[in-house]
Amino acid sequence: MRYLHTMIRVTDIDKTLQFFRDMLDMTEVRRIENEQGRFTLVFLAANDDVEAGRANKAPLVELTYNWDPETYSAGRNFGHLAYEVDDIYATCDRLMKAGVTINRPPRDGHMAFVRSPDNISLELLQKGQALPPAEPWSSMKNTGEW
Repeated sequence: MRYLHTMIRVTDIDKTLQFFRDMLDMTEVRRIENEQGRFTLVFLAANDDVEAGRANKAPLVELTYNWDPETYSAGRNFGHLAYEVDDIYATCDRLMKAGVTINRPPRDGHMAFVRSPDNISLELLQKGQALPPAEPWSSMKNTGEW
């Protein structure tokens, strides 16, 4: 068995792509437009996984955009997506400057949580050892839920 992808349903493909592609620096490796089924699938890979995503179609995030409007509940039974980042402080700073709420700040220099425009929880983990505690992260409170 091997991990292939995680599918999440999205309500605004452009806004969601801006989040994953432009703010998290993920790369679109495949797209499927299905007129008969009235949906679009966009497959994204993290930078370190782009080559594997194109060659093996894994590991990927599949954004499913149904053309006919639907309302999706944000069930916490989904859990979250997790990504390793080179510098958790720089990543969170870039996201915060782009208007993303840091739900669980990286107070420990190791882990943070944010949410996508469709309320999907993303865990960000520092690659390697945790960074030394630093402000403003050390004293930042949690916001919302993740």
